Amino acid sequence: MTAPGVVSWALLLEYDGTPFVGWQRQANGLSVQSVLEDACARLNSGAAVSTVAAGRTDAGVHAAGQVALAALPDRYRAEQIRDALNFHMLPHPVAVLRAAPAAPGWNPRFDAVGRAYAYRILNRRARPALDRHRAWHVERPLDADAMAEAASLLLGRHDFTSFRASACQATNPLRTLDRLDVTRHGDMLTVAADARSFLHHQVRNMVGTLKLVGEGRWRPAQVRAALEARDRRAAGPTAPPDGLMLLAVRYPQDPFGGGTSRTEACTPPIPAA
Repeated sequence: MTAPGVVSWALLLEYDGTPFVGWQRQANGLSVQSVLEDACARLNSGAAVSTVAAGRTDAGVHAAGQVALAALPDRYRAEQIRDALNFHMLPHPVAVLRAAPAAPGWNPRFDAVGRAYAYRILNRRARPALDRHRAWHVERPLDADAMAEAASLLLGRHDFTSFRASACQATNPLRTLDRLDVTRHGDMLTVAADARSFLHHQVRNMVGTLKLVGEGRWRPAQVRAALEARDRRAAGPTAPPDGLMLLAVRYPQDPFGGGTSRTEACTPPIPAA
């Protein structure tokens, strides 16, 4: 229950994950959560404010549609919350896009019904300049059609043990993968993944495996065999974090007032080349 004089705020965030150790506050470096909570404390007379997010992105992973919850004094309007937090988070690459009072008991993590990620691969000989830290640079030519064929074999509900990190703390490896598309626009390949939830490193491990197919080192059918092995050693390597972005978190009702079952405010377009 929120204390008197306090409002729970839903916050829509974007951030460049390059300088951070990840979303979660840690003792060994700067996190997105610590930047946000320190800014929240400035609006709370210096008192600490705890935040909850829809997902804990890893070091180097970006977000265009992260959703968080913070309890702040009730004297502020939504626009003041957004603008003041953005001011106090300078110069860090984190921004609040929208703020709205949260419904009683609403939780950005447990009330989410879907999450969307995009992974970008820059496929050319020349090293990236504009996309440095925003894409995985792969020089060897990739067959996007073969990767798309292999990706289709992972759709549906499966035991994704082969694609979870060894340190994954989820009690159940079963997940339902609703979307795994591979598209090419010039030199840029985008792998788009949708599910209610993902295992730790699941997207990066799937991308690392699809890269083997794109290079011609694996046949698409080998991806299905890796899935069925239920053994992390059977799948490909973990793709680096640079190319991964949390695009959207979806809820039955838009926490930012859209009133739709699909939270359009949290669904920015997939970055293109």
